[in-house]
Amino acid sequence: MKKLEKQPNKQKAIDVALWRNFKHRVGGEIVGVIQSIEGDFIIIPPSHPTFKDEEFETLPIDYSQMDYKHIRNMYTDVEILPHWEELKGAFSNMDGELLRFILARKIPIEKFIRYELACRGFNADHIWVGFKEAENVWLTDN
Repeated sequence: MKKLEKQPNKQKAIDVALWRNFKHRVGGEIVGVIQSIEGDFIIIPPSHPTFKDEEFETLPIDYSQMDYKHIRNMYTDVEILPHWEELKGAFSNMDGELLRFILARKIPIEKFIRYELACRGFNADHIWVGFKEAENVWLTDN
């Protein structure tokens, strides 16, 4: 039997669940978060028979409401989640003056990300569609 994945606090468990649900969105694998009797938080599919009638935490749709406390907790976590570590590393290795320039001149980071994704030739579900179609997916104003 597969060991249950646990996290010490609710926010970190939610971060794991949101990442996993995004990563496995095409295959339909969905996980939720539930508090264990020990006080930690379990990441588990809501269909798991052991937790069938339990109340799961409500997961946010996105991170648009993320605050600085959440970011500080990520940055100081000795066991930072891999996806946060990679994102943190991208900013941590960037020259400080460039970071200030991005903020001061309102550089459209989302457009840079969309352009990069279009150059890779995959659609929003990470399925190869070719470069022309990827441009249609990523570079059209929504």
